[in-house]
Amino acid sequence: MTRYSPLERYGLIGNLETCALVNDEGEIEWLPLPHVESSSVFTSVLDAENGGCWRIHPTDSYDSEQSYLDGTNVLRTTFETDSGRVRITDFMPVRDDGMERAVYRKVRAVEGSVELELTFAPRFDYARGESIVESTDGGVRVSDGEYPTDDAEFVFLAGGVGFEVDGATVRATWSLSADESTWFVLSHEETGESDPDVCAQRLDRTVDFWRDWMHSCPDGCSFDGVHHDLAVRSGLVLKLLTHRETGAICAAPTTSLPENVGGVRNWDYRYNWIRDAAFTIQALANLGHTAEAESYFDWFLNLSHAEHPTQLQPLYGLHGAPDLQERTLDHLSGYRDSSPVRVGNAAKDQRQLDIFGELLLAIFETTDGDEFNPHDWDAIRGIVEHVCDVWDEPDAGIWEVRGGPRHFVHSKVMCWVALDRGLRIADEWGFDAPTGKWEQTRDMIRGEILERGYDDDIGSFVQSYGSKSLDATALLIPIVGFLPFEDDRVQNTIDAIRDRLEADDDGLVRRYDGADGLPGEEGAFVICSFWLVSALALSGRVEEARDVFESVCDHASPLGLLAEEIDPETGELLGNYPQAFSHVGLVNAALYLGMAERGEESVPEAIGK
Repeated sequence: MTRYSPLERYGLIGNLETCALVNDEGEIEWLPLPHVESSSVFTSVLDAENGGCWRIHPTDSYDSEQSYLDGTNVLRTTFETDSGRVRITDFMPVRDDGMERAVYRKVRAVEGSVELELTFAPRFDYARGESIVESTDGGVRVSDGEYPTDDAEFVFLAGGVGFEVDGATVRATWSLSADESTWFVLSHEETGESDPDVCAQRLDRTVDFWRDWMHSCPDGCSFDGVHHDLAVRSGLVLKLLTHRETGAICAAPTTSLPENVGGVRNWDYRYNWIRDAAFTIQALANLGHTAEAESYFDWFLNLSHAEHPTQLQPLYGLHGAPDLQERTLDHLSGYRDSSPVRVGNAAKDQRQLDIFGELLLAIFETTDGDEFNPHDWDAIRGIVEHVCDVWDEPDAGIWEVRGGPRHFVHSKVMCWVALDRGLRIADEWGFDAPTGKWEQTRDMIRGEILERGYDDDIGSFVQSYGSKSLDATALLIPIVGFLPFEDDRVQNTIDAIRDRLEADDDGLVRRYDGADGLPGEEGAFVICSFWLVSALALSGRVEEARDVFESVCDHASPLGLLAEEIDPETGELLGNYPQAFSHVGLVNAALYLGMAERGEESVPEAIGK
């Protein structure tokens, strides 16, 4: 097997349009352009041999480490050799202030003298397209002559370093002494510039952008304590996953990083899931970032005005594209030989009834009535009416199982949430609604869940009606206000999940037990582990919650990044990386644990009562 870096050795940079993965050996291994859902130019994270990369590193043996410039998404990789120390600073300017779409790499010798080498090997269209590299003044022009859009043309500027072109690969070797620097730029536009003064200005402006945005800490910050920095980093990750123009939010910036190394559970998460985005804006709101909620709801409401609730998909492209046909890229070997590599996602065609509850919950908890006009209320009211019509039907559920529709308890609970929050919105914001019908339907859903969703023999809410399987989503039942935390059924369910879904008492919780229609296994799901923290903390079981929280946080990468899952046996990060869901869970769990430790008894407003 060809060498692949563990996921915890990657950092992420981005510009609110796309993102790049950079490992701690100075290699950009993943970069879709111009948008995160576009095809990739560097794909070696999914095929180290043929995927293409952009690597800068010392020619001699070295040790390396990564860090972020404080309060930013500007990444630094530092190499230590026998002859000296050199640092690469990687960033992508955010284009809100007119800067171009580009990747900047500053290479600076910190001390001593270091010889370096560069390999620049773009491979268009997931390494399927033709890559044409032509020398220009100060760099090369890179294009794919057969690619159908103008997006597949870039300018690579080498900052005065001599280089040679070997087919579709650019190579260079040069030396730097203490305080000397070289800039490299990959620009998507003709305005690319490698002049050191201009590049330095763009770095300063990028740093200022992130520090102006990042979570600020007033007196009595809810995120005080040892894991404050992880919560702040999570906010910066979540912001990277938002699109600056549309307000849509991708679930992760990558595709096909496996949930089980060598297995087939490899999915494309570079899209806007209505559910994931709703959770994300709640977490950002908890960090004090409310503008993202307004932007996202503008995106969603525009979509809702155009489509009847029966036509809404669980996920869309970040520009609203509904056609996300799932395909396999058989020419790529996959991360650590985990195939198939997929682009697109067939979950777009599933029925997932829980999304309506998560959406209404987010609308109610992060906005107020002044932000919605009667036309917007018509769209929201239409969604609640739709839930009245379909709540008693089976669906694919939050986990998008491919084993056929079922009556998932979580989906029913979130249909209850949709009715409950719809009623609250109408009442508190003064909108007209058929409250009698909605109340009757809400009570009907509640009664059925309590009758068919709780198993007295097991002593727990189950995954679906008639099932003996458990599901970690049951931890959300008290958090969304369906039952109080002190209810025996809630506490019994927490204990049952700890007994059956938690791995070795270390806080790592699997999503569910039982078959899901796919071969192979998966790791523990990070957000489920943080749901356990939240449920324990808000139940008054604070010491248990703190132990679980610290155990899960210990698995974050050195940069504070989390993947979708964790291998309970090895501690290895698994799945797409970094994952919005995981960082959402960390932010909320940190908030609720902090509240519980300070003796604040009420459930946070952003989650519901």
